[in-house]
Amino acid sequence: MHITDFLHPDSVALHCQVDSMQAAVHLLVELMAAGGHLTDPAAFEKDVRAREELGGTCVGGGLAIPHAKSEAVCAPGLAVLTLDPPLDCATPDGEPVRMMFLIAAPADANDLHVQVLAELATLLLDKDLCDRLIQAEEPVRFCGLIAAQEQAADPPENPTPGGRPEHWRFVAVTACPTGLAHTYLAAEALQKAAQERGVSLKVETNGAAGVNHPLSSEDIANADCIIVAADRAVSTARFVGKRMVSVSAREAIRDPGAVLDRAAESNVPVYRGGDGFRANDWKEQGREAYRHLMSGISHMLPFVVAGGVLIAFALLLAQLGAPSPLTDMMDTVGRAAFVLIYPVLAAFIAYSIGDIPAFMPGLMGGYLAQLGTTIAPQENWVSSGFWGALVAGFAAGGLVQILNWLGRRLPPALEQVRTGLLTPALSLLGVWALMVLIVNPPLGQFNLWLCDLLDGMQGDSRLVMGALLGALMATDYGGPINKAAYLTGTLALVNNQYDIMAAVMVGGMVPPISVALACLLFPNRFTAAERRTAPQNLLMGASFVTEGALSFALRDPLRVGPACVLGSGLAGFLSMLLGCGCPAPHGGLFLIAVITNPLGFLLALAVGSVVSAFLLGLFKKPVMQ
Repeated sequence: MHITDFLHPDSVALHCQVDSMQAAVHLLVELMAAGGHLTDPAAFEKDVRAREELGGTCVGGGLAIPHAKSEAVCAPGLAVLTLDPPLDCATPDGEPVRMMFLIAAPADANDLHVQVLAELATLLLDKDLCDRLIQAEEPVRFCGLIAAQEQAADPPENPTPGGRPEHWRFVAVTACPTGLAHTYLAAEALQKAAQERGVSLKVETNGAAGVNHPLSSEDIANADCIIVAADRAVSTARFVGKRMVSVSAREAIRDPGAVLDRAAESNVPVYRGGDGFRANDWKEQGREAYRHLMSGISHMLPFVVAGGVLIAFALLLAQLGAPSPLTDMMDTVGRAAFVLIYPVLAAFIAYSIGDIPAFMPGLMGGYLAQLGTTIAPQENWVSSGFWGALVAGFAAGGLVQILNWLGRRLPPALEQVRTGLLTPALSLLGVWALMVLIVNPPLGQFNLWLCDLLDGMQGDSRLVMGALLGALMATDYGGPINKAAYLTGTLALVNNQYDIMAAVMVGGMVPPISVALACLLFPNRFTAAERRTAPQNLLMGASFVTEGALSFALRDPLRVGPACVLGSGLAGFLSMLLGCGCPAPHGGLFLIAVITNPLGFLLALAVGSVVSAFLLGLFKKPVMQ
């Protein structure tokens, strides 16, 4: 992505005089409208000002970058003002604003405005470029300076006489279970490391909003090596015959240079295809198993989130006096989504291992785990739940792999019989026997024991559990431990134990809010780039996106980690102590209206965040600016 893809000379006004930020925004909106990007300039200007009210967009250094996603935007674009004289207004460093960029993004553009904002912020870190832009006399010259800077930053590709690029060419795929922060942080880290090494890299991100920058067949054919940085299964059949390195998204974030160096080695194995557990050593097989598990969880989470939100809205509407047929319908649909979580979990674990033939037996195995079917009379049926669905998913995928291996010994004339009849019937029969005879009886009893244990935990033990779950949410910022704690909250939610979900949610909200507060309260402890992330971290924390603190933790784990864990643990403890309950698994402060004891929840969040922020200010040392 280049800034010049969205910026044209017609949308640039130089050496303007304005007397307020509102007047500057109005002029920028007029430029954007003149460029044909808006259907309703007044509505867009209203959206920009609404965004300004959430937090100022002056980033310091004489720069301001107002932005908004809006229904009034028909095509993404940029508009620019340089101000002469500079505009005095509230800025982080007290320096008046000399240059403003306005970003306009359509309402359905996913994270486009975030990507443009990141590209723009990176570009404007060059103070010399900013000075030259402010001094430019013509809009064409202004855009040309940006184009030249971006062209210089692009990795070179100088062909050798043999026609092969002198520099390595890589393509990569990044993905994480939720498709949020880790997916894009891994992509950004790999791209930055590639730029530092002077190699070309194209990254496909498999995020929650779908696939962005998809790899074409030509991209893959021309690549010297494929990098798969994913914590869940992604499509790899297209990489057969290519050298491929497979790592976790977290590994790519933590040490992207090492991942690229590994990909450049001559002994990288060629991917020969196949699903399931492709590796030979235990470490790689463990990573494969985790990816299959995360593939199931990533497909399950939307059912949990959507179902929980519908149930929460049903409660809210009922409190507001909405007609009972409407609230009953919403509650019924939400609980129906909960019924599907175990079949979906098992189906996509199986699909990740054994491809399409494994989907049906995995789905049925998850359904049997949900029903809790046993050979005992119906009154003794007990759901084996999440753990039963895990067993069903892995068993279905493995069973289909075995049946495919055995089926290859049959005559070719029976291929359609094998794929159309034998594999589906035998795999379903095998999963049914496993679940009914072996898995459901003990795991069903285990679930009963666990529910009774949680119900019986009162007083101090309940408070300890709230503190522990809150602390675990801040342990690895979206990693396996965080996901395990979150999963505990969602499973408790299915059993109407809303206080556990509240402790989990408040614990996950503290890290990004606390690092944002620390940036504001102790600016000399953070770099300018870190301080500029404060507004977005406040928003991510309010939205229950723990990954906002990940970049801080990676840069300084020994100080950021303990501070966030202590604050989140305290918030979880207070949430449980104050009797808070959350009937939905996601949403953060946007669900405050349906949270039991909302004032107590806000108090727990505020105390935990402030404590973490002051610990960060205490632990961290001043940085050289």
